[in-house]
Amino acid sequence: MKHFFAALVCAFLAAGPAFGEPWPEKPIRLVVSFAPGGVHDTLARLLSPKLSEALGQPVAVENRGGAGGNIAADAVAKSSPDGYTFLVASEALATNEFLYRSLPYDLHKDLVPVAKLADFPMALVAHPSLPAAGVAELVGLARARPGEIHYGSAGIGTAGHLAGELLAAVAGVDLVHVPYKGGAPALQDLIAGRIQLMFLSVTLSAPQVHQGRLRALAVAGERRAEKLPEVPSTAEAGFPQLETLLFSSLFAPAGTPAAIVQRMSGEAGKALRAPDAAKLLAELGAVPAPSSPQEFARQLREIAARWGKLIRERNIRAD
Repeated sequence: MKHFFAALVCAFLAAGPAFGEPWPEKPIRLVVSFAPGGVHDTLARLLSPKLSEALGQPVAVENRGGAGGNIAADAVAKSSPDGYTFLVASEALATNEFLYRSLPYDLHKDLVPVAKLADFPMALVAHPSLPAAGVAELVGLARARPGEIHYGSAGIGTAGHLAGELLAAVAGVDLVHVPYKGGAPALQDLIAGRIQLMFLSVTLSAPQVHQGRLRALAVAGERRAEKLPEVPSTAEAGFPQLETLLFSSLFAPAGTPAAIVQRMSGEAGKALRAPDAAKLLAELGAVPAPSSPQEFARQLREIAARWGKLIRERNIRAD
């Protein structure tokens, strides 16, 4: 019997992987669903060295932009669920299932939520020539001039587009959407006065507001933004329904061990709460919003219910 137990212990030790290996034992990839230089890429590169230090393995950032984040999401969804590949995604991942007729992956079956990372507040900004100083005046103007006020966005189905559609739905006004191939050309046309309105991240809008090139009518949501402290929130302006959807998050391939998902979520939260990280996020106009996998899964269900309904009702398609 003694020899039997000794042999059994040796068998367990030799089996190693079958009974669970220490994690991590090799480098980890953070696949970012956008090209280098944007806020999501910056956030991933902020996390990379902190996660590497905490986990004891290199954490590399890999950019796979295109198709509204679907290229990166598909690549991660098809990766081995061994805890060595994660996806840094934007809010688009939560709405793409409603915007596209067909996707090469299923968000709910092929990916597992790890954590929400940060929110990026958006401001409703206007060209100075538009005779409206706040949301109520804008709504009154839009009702008096239906179909005459044009708002831009970085493209169909983007956060700025959906925010504009929400404004039109909530206020019962007719706004004309002008989609661009990216936020930069839309911003250029807004500054030039070729369009009148735009929902834009506080990161990009604050400098233009401070220089007098744009007028900020409100910051979408319940709270004011640190970069635009003088600008009221939409809740303060009497439009509490006007929220926006702009955030960064972390996912893993479905089947990734729950212990690894939980550990990665916790380490990401610690990294975002570090003083130097908080300072950089403030410079980006971002608000740290780390969450547990369970909390983030709940948030995704709420996003699907709210924004999926709007997308269906407004008949918004990205393909």
